Amino acid sequence: MGKGGSLSDGVIKKILLSYTYVAIWIFLSFTVIVYNKYILDKKMYNWPFPISLTMIHMSFCASLAFLLIKVFKVVEPVSMSRDLYLSSVVPIGALYSLSLWLSNSAYIYLSVSFIQMLKALMPVAVYSIGVLFKKEGYKNDTMVNMLSISFGVAIAAYGEAKFDTWGVILQLGAVAFEATSCVLTCWKDLCFDHECSWGCQGLVVDCLLLDTVTPINLFGYGLAFLGVAYYNHSKLQALKAKEAQKKTAQADEEGGRLLEEREGEGSGKSSESQD
Repeated sequence: MGKGGSLSDGVIKKILLSYTYVAIWIFLSFTVIVYNKYILDKKMYNWPFPISLTMIHMSFCASLAFLLIKVFKVVEPVSMSRDLYLSSVVPIGALYSLSLWLSNSAYIYLSVSFIQMLKALMPVAVYSIGVLFKKEGYKNDTMVNMLSISFGVAIAAYGEAKFDTWGVILQLGAVAFEATSCVLTCWKDLCFDHECSWGCQGLVVDCLLLDTVTPINLFGYGLAFLGVAYYNHSKLQALKAKEAQKKTAQADEEGGRLLEEREGEGSGKSSESQD
């Protein structure tokens, strides 16, 4: 730990690597979003079966995972019992599939930019469900932060030019299912970093697609984005404090070990002098 609570090289590398992954993910996710919108939009290709895209998505992921683990052996296989697989992997996979299905369905009714705005609620959903399942401690300041994000999204929804109630219900359902999946995997930090990028991604999508964005949209979206950015900052500060505690504990442990060694040497010398 450096002076003034600065981050160590290891943590800095971890943060840079995480944001590199996020940047790659934003680009790849953007291409999938545009493709899904083209396929499902009633004014474009008008494909009315969103679940078929979900099946293709999951089949591709399963095939790629099989190749990486069983064929090319890039990733070490994980041994788990049948009961653990049924109680852990299957529910998480089912939740993620439902999230994809509902999210794809929302593209039929809502604009891409508005869907991205609704996805900014992901940190709120993950934190709330984490508190509900007792995997996250309740804090008043964090809840105020979550409410500010929700308020910003509500303003953006109020100013939406292409508002559709059923589309909003579908997208909120997708957010709830994905948030529950994140909590069940105990993947909170990565999940929050992952979902904090929705704000950046939404702005990229809006600019590239020149989607319909009203001034009220921008105000609400900006408020939600600031809330998400502040939460991300809070998580970073918590990471710094955790690392400081870890290094302090290591220093105390090393000091205690040296003290024991010196006391042992002193006892040995005393015994020799008595002899």
